Amino acid sequence: MSSDATPDPYADPMTFGQRMQILRERRGMSRTVLGGLLGRSPEWVKQVEKGGIRAPGVDVVLRIAEALRVRQLAELTGRPSEVDLFAGPGHPRLAAVRSAVDALAPMRGKQAPTPAQLRARLARAWAARHSSPHHREVVGSLLPDLIRDAQLAVRQAERPADWRAAQSALSEVYSLCQFFVAYQPDAALLWRVAERGMVAAQQADDPHAVGVSAWLLAQAHRDSGPKHFDPADTITHDALAHLDPMLADGDANLVAIAGALWFEAAYTAARRGDTGTAWRHWDTARRVADQLPEHYYHPVTSFSRAVIGAHAVTVAVELRAGRESVRQAAGMDPASIPSRPRRARHRIEEARAHQLNGQPEIAVATLAQAHQEAPETVRYNGYARRILLEETESRVAYRRRRASQLAVEIGLLAA
Repeated sequence: MSSDATPDPYADPMTFGQRMQILRERRGMSRTVLGGLLGRSPEWVKQVEKGGIRAPGVDVVLRIAEALRVRQLAELTGRPSEVDLFAGPGHPRLAAVRSAVDALAPMRGKQAPTPAQLRARLARAWAARHSSPHHREVVGSLLPDLIRDAQLAVRQAERPADWRAAQSALSEVYSLCQFFVAYQPDAALLWRVAERGMVAAQQADDPHAVGVSAWLLAQAHRDSGPKHFDPADTITHDALAHLDPMLADGDANLVAIAGALWFEAAYTAARRGDTGTAWRHWDTARRVADQLPEHYYHPVTSFSRAVIGAHAVTVAVELRAGRESVRQAAGMDPASIPSRPRRARHRIEEARAHQLNGQPEIAVATLAQAHQEAPETVRYNGYARRILLEETESRVAYRRRRASQLAVEIGLLAA
């Protein structure tokens, strides 16, 4: 290995600060940016990295881990840890779903369902996902057969129109699959599913399918860290440019996916720390939502009038604006969101808002509400786990007990 190779943060001996510096530089993040995310000065970051300040407490360590998007706390602390901040546990049905994605569909031996039959099954699958507190279990049980049958429908299609319709259905199956795979410990599978979904959508020449696939692919890039923010933006804005000429005559689903993409642009801008751009894109998404029927709800993205307020909370939280995020949360009625997992996700964003605003007790109580809505949403969400882990170390006994109890309930800590 050359002498100028990037050090390995697992090499021993190495201090916490040295590990932090290596991981920060691998992210291409300056001390100013990291300090801003932590509410600290660049000089404070420098002092930690150089050993002038001892390793901070667990609450700050977890915030640093979130800002640097590390997967395991061991990457930052150098101590053995089974805690993955941004990937949940592997679901028992993950192996079966992976096998179905990777298998080659046979040409013969079974009659493929029609695209219309696949669409009916997909509609039932999305409805089941939105209504179930254990949505990963429900979706994971349906996916293997859906994946195999959709692949088979593409291979057996004889007419161009049938082939395109089957490709469109296959693209939506991959979209459903990405919801299941997300936040599980198989990044390679997530990328395969996201990219195959986009290929199928383009083969189908289906604008709505292209929009949905772009929405999911942009999320995969954004959640991979700062070096992927530019690709996320490119995918989002290219998809919007593709859809724009069709929106005037498009149905509610097409308009909604454009609105969802505008929110994705806002989300990425907020994660960059670009306040003006984030709120400008959110406002565009809000105007799109206003064009939709009052009770309309997009079956894949959840985009609707009801959810636009929840999106505002997310933008404020990603901008690390505690007071503003709490203000936005106060104006949002979670009961207006018809999807159980989406309501739970909003509750997690509310909890992040209260944590940022210095209200950890309310944050834990809000996570308990999220757990009541959809336990699997909380179990697989890294931000929820970070808040709970931080509060299990609280010096206030009743806060520590409540956080520990909830951590046990979601499977984060052993009973």
